[in-house]
Amino acid sequence: MWRVAFFASRSRSHLVWMDSVPKSAASVKKILCEAPVESVVQVSGTVVSRPPGQENPKMPTGEIEVKVKTAELLNPCKKLPFEVKDFMKKTEALRLQYRYLDLRSSQMQYNLRLRSQMVMKMREYLCNLHGFVDVETPTLFKRTPGGAKEFVVPSREPGKFYSLPQSPQQFKQLLMVGGLDRYFQVARCYRDEGSKPDRQPEFTQIDIEMSFVDQTGIRSLIEGLLQYSWPRDKAPVGVPFPSMTFAEALATYGTDKPDTRFGMKIVDISDVFRNTEVGFLQDALSKPQGTVKAICIPEGAKYLKRKDIESIRKFAADHFDQEVLPVFLKANRNWNSPVAKLVMEEQGPGLLRRMENQEEDMVLLTAGEHKRACTLLGKLRLECADLLEARGVLLRDPALFSFLWVVDFPLFLPKEENPGELESAHHPFTAPHPGDIHLLHTEPEKVRSQHYDLVLNGSEIGGGSVRIHDAQLQRYILETLLKEDVKLLSHLLQALDHGAPPHGGIALGLDRLICLVTGAPSIRDVIAFPKSFRGQDLMSNAPDFIPPEDLKPYHIQVSWPTDKETEKNPLNPPRQAES
Repeated sequence: MWRVAFFASRSRSHLVWMDSVPKSAASVKKILCEAPVESVVQVSGTVVSRPPGQENPKMPTGEIEVKVKTAELLNPCKKLPFEVKDFMKKTEALRLQYRYLDLRSSQMQYNLRLRSQMVMKMREYLCNLHGFVDVETPTLFKRTPGGAKEFVVPSREPGKFYSLPQSPQQFKQLLMVGGLDRYFQVARCYRDEGSKPDRQPEFTQIDIEMSFVDQTGIRSLIEGLLQYSWPRDKAPVGVPFPSMTFAEALATYGTDKPDTRFGMKIVDISDVFRNTEVGFLQDALSKPQGTVKAICIPEGAKYLKRKDIESIRKFAADHFDQEVLPVFLKANRNWNSPVAKLVMEEQGPGLLRRMENQEEDMVLLTAGEHKRACTLLGKLRLECADLLEARGVLLRDPALFSFLWVVDFPLFLPKEENPGELESAHHPFTAPHPGDIHLLHTEPEKVRSQHYDLVLNGSEIGGGSVRIHDAQLQRYILETLLKEDVKLLSHLLQALDHGAPPHGGIALGLDRLICLVTGAPSIRDVIAFPKSFRGQDLMSNAPDFIPPEDLKPYHIQVSWPTDKETEKNPLNPPRQAES
């Protein structure tokens, strides 16, 4: 049998052993030996079984070899900027600059092929098994009030711009009004904000919306979707996923996206210190919202060093303007500060009982307003987990996938720049909790929402809500509570007035999900052509300058930033001479 194969480790046929027949040995050997690494070579020959005892069970093609008759160098490869091997360390900038070479690595091949397989299974589950309709929504849209900053696209109408949508949120609600009661899309979304390890200016989400559905129905659908599309080489997904309220997550883990693979939970120990003589604890408890909180660091006395403890205290002071008190309950008591010694003398037995400490554990104790104290300890919980794991303690099993639903978020939050005004905790189309609607007109800051987040190993991989389908309620929230210009959303308000069904949905962050499934350090490792940390395409050098004559049809001119403005925003490029 004759077969053509490519001499490349990344071909779909994998590595194949080759052996030349005697008549062509010299010419074939010359071509193959002189071909530079990563060149494309075509060989022809006969596929035969390998001699007995020479099989390689570790290779998919380990039982065969090719008796080569002819070889041809199709395309030689120039000198490589780096070796295409997974174990070779390369800077991310170099990998992104030569992305077409980096894609040849076995890890990138695995990541992108697994991504493709999961998306295909998701389409099959939604469309074939549950009757969803895959609908493409526009990329050119208009500015949406609230939310993240949007990219703007100039039009040929003077002063008018498109915006790239942060998500298809409005379109999928309009599809529900239009009678497409089960919509889904692998949607491209855009946000004009700096890249982070788990964010990109352009990203992909599995976007879903349904009519006549409640939270339970959406959560059940997503659990089934993930279970159906989950890779076979990973531990199976168990359903249903556990859930907790936003208030419980904050009080127990100090965050709305807790990593539940390990303990170190926050404990309220205010009652233990009601009669304390310790100054900063006494001061905190004298205030209306004052609390004393603590977390137990397992074997902290054994693994944490003095410099670690100083770093923890400095972080609390710099970022939260709060004091953190490390307390060693049994071992290493000589490390205790005078204040910690006083705490142990006063309330040592009570603290031991409440925290359930072991011999070499350490307690981190702080005091202050509930949310602030919990948030601080939530940050320190993760920081201490990093420190312990750096010393060889396994807390977060990388093979374990711990899903969690977080529900009952607040509907509104006070604006950072003006706490007297409200903004949407998620987006302005989220429906209020049925039990709190009466508070909308009197105490809107206390209203819970029908929003829900899906968390995996401490990362938010999805979020959604039951939507407002009543035009009057939507107008009241936008106009009266959020002080938004309703003209920007007149099309949506009109649609809700034309028989909009109750509806809700969710969006899964595909990049972040695949990143966690593959164990990649960044979402840039699961995207074929990602942007850099600064939002740039290092391969093509985008974004790039446009000549002034190309800008004229759009009636816009570039206003170059001053030197001071460039210093404030390092993402602004230096001015270059116009051509």
